Amino acid sequence: MSEQSRPQRVFAAVDVGASSGRVILATVSPHDGENSVASGAAPGTAGTAGGAPRVGLEIVHRFPNGVLDDGVNSDGATVLRWDVCAIFAEVQTGLAKAAELASSRGLRIESIGIDTWAVDYGLVDPAGRLKLPVHAYRDSRTEATVPLVHGAVAPERLYAVTGLQFLPFTTLYQLAAEPTLEGLQALLIPDLLAFWLTGARRTEETNASTTGLLDASTGTWSAELFSALGLPEGLFPELIAPGEAYGTLPPTVAQRSGLPAETPVVAVGSHDTASAVAAVPAAPGEDVAYISSGTWSLVGVELDAPVLTAASRAANFTNERGVDGTIRYLRNVGGLWLLSECQRQWAAEGLDLPLERLLADAAALPSGGPQVDADSEEFIAPGGMPARIAAAVERRGGTLASGPAAVVRCILDSLAAAYARTLAQAQALSGRRPRSVHVVGGGSQNELLCRLTAEATGLPVLAGPVEATALGNVLVQARAAGAVTGALDALRAAVRASAEPREYAAVSA
Repeated sequence: MSEQSRPQRVFAAVDVGASSGRVILATVSPHDGENSVASGAAPGTAGTAGGAPRVGLEIVHRFPNGVLDDGVNSDGATVLRWDVCAIFAEVQTGLAKAAELASSRGLRIESIGIDTWAVDYGLVDPAGRLKLPVHAYRDSRTEATVPLVHGAVAPERLYAVTGLQFLPFTTLYQLAAEPTLEGLQALLIPDLLAFWLTGARRTEETNASTTGLLDASTGTWSAELFSALGLPEGLFPELIAPGEAYGTLPPTVAQRSGLPAETPVVAVGSHDTASAVAAVPAAPGEDVAYISSGTWSLVGVELDAPVLTAASRAANFTNERGVDGTIRYLRNVGGLWLLSECQRQWAAEGLDLPLERLLADAAALPSGGPQVDADSEEFIAPGGMPARIAAAVERRGGTLASGPAAVVRCILDSLAAAYARTLAQAQALSGRRPRSVHVVGGGSQNELLCRLTAEATGLPVLAGPVEATALGNVLVQARAAGAVTGALDALRAAVRASAEPREYAAVSA
């Protein structure tokens, strides 16, 4: 069937991570017996979900992102921030490219969906002016505020209300570091970008659930916590669910972006992990275990209701909201940040070490080498990562062989071991018994990590899709537009039709 005659529906996905961002043009096509393989999947692997729609992804704009050093504060600590204005400019550039490409094919972008990382926010005044800087979660300013928050609300009570694992950079600790919140409103990063596109202030609920201020049982803002922490009423805008619209593009924004006026910006799982988990290619009725593997690793199972027990709090598990009212019961585990920071350090030292070579050399090393605690807060800040990993090995009584390959193998062995521990805990605490582990995101391309994960967990690993976040983003938009119908199982059927995972078999003891 020709491009012109195929009944395609077209959407734009904005996916911004901590190290890079992309604007993606997505086409959703009804099943017609042809393969329409999502970006990142091997040709010829689609067609496993019968008559489900197919999704094609095309990255039209890619741009770097990263934490910026903004000097030092009055206490002499380095200020880390995001250049959100530059991010928004890149988003507009990408949308213009997507609109031009769609138009050249005789197609029209029906909506825009935005996902980013969680917990960070911008503060805007009633006129919509942004208060700078927009701090990055790796900034050390919350070191002083964590005990203040816990003095106002005991950690046990915080967990009973929010169900969130303790992370020192969670939004409520960041808000406690603000000199004033009077007359200001907090917009989480995807909500801030949507505000600049539409002029509408909303808070999407999957990201709201990472703030430490949402009631896990009711899915609404916790009046108890706002009062106890002295936070202004209305600090966050009203909540909306994935599939609802923030608003539409006014003529001025539409003109700059090359999109039709009144193009809607649709809320998706705006926390990128929520979109990624929505695109786990699980079968109906499957107990879903997943690892969303990227800068961080989000490791857990999908539930219908939160687990708020004392044992869950002691294990530091979190209950974050997912698409269609699901609960992402998980722990944040160290991720490929450790590897990317090592690569950055080696490049700064003048070493030319392609990732393929590093992984091949690491795979050639024997198993049973030293490990570190990949979850440790000591690895949150940037800089000097290889030396910090070696020092951590020594503190644990081990010795790390010299050379980058040994560091890489230590990182991946440590991550795989952390994944296995976390999944075992998730099963014990939730009662779920998954028969396999879905690894989605960039880490699904890391064959060594996937193989080590299968060995450590004793479960087969189904790796992919790489572009799970973008697929989840697009499919929620497509359902809102009527291009896909059905519940979460229907969205996942479209994922299976678009990209088939690669399996790594569990190794018997």
